[in-house]
Amino acid sequence: MPTGLKQSSSVVSIGFATAETAANTFAQTSVDLNLSPLDREVFVVLAINLDTDAPDGLAGTNTSVRAALTTTSQTTMPGLQDANCLSRISQFIRGAGYADSGVGFTSQALETPPSTLEYIGIIATNDFFVQVQGANNTGIKGVAGKMYGYRAVASADIYAALVQSEVLSA
Repeated sequence: MPTGLKQSSSVVSIGFATAETAANTFAQTSVDLNLSPLDREVFVVLAINLDTDAPDGLAGTNTSVRAALTTTSQTTMPGLQDANCLSRISQFIRGAGYADSGVGFTSQALETPPSTLEYIGIIATNDFFVQVQGANNTGIKGVAGKMYGYRAVASADIYAALVQSEVLSA
């Protein structure tokens, strides 16, 4: 357990899903963790699974579906290099130059961390955010997933530092 935190729940899984409102548009959903800021409650993230819809297989066309989970609201698709991005997945079908539907590729953040990590992130504010965006698809695409972790109570100084870090790095 991270220093300055006291676990206050058992491990829980939180399911979520979001979908584009129109094909090939950025969409985001906020998921409320119901944390108590008065009690300095945080959520310690242990693992995240993201499962996107498959991109359309279109002859001669590159298609993709990308999704991410972040601790702050985003206006564009984040990358793993972004401070508040905890997980991301990309699925591509490279069809440009092919007479058939092309070749599929998947790139994904590690779903379950190595046993040497205590946790993969701490969410100090009340929400987390799930994003999805397709490219060159004929229909809307979505993502579903689960986040695994536990609630913890932080000391006052740790809580203040976590909230400030999360908000300022948005």
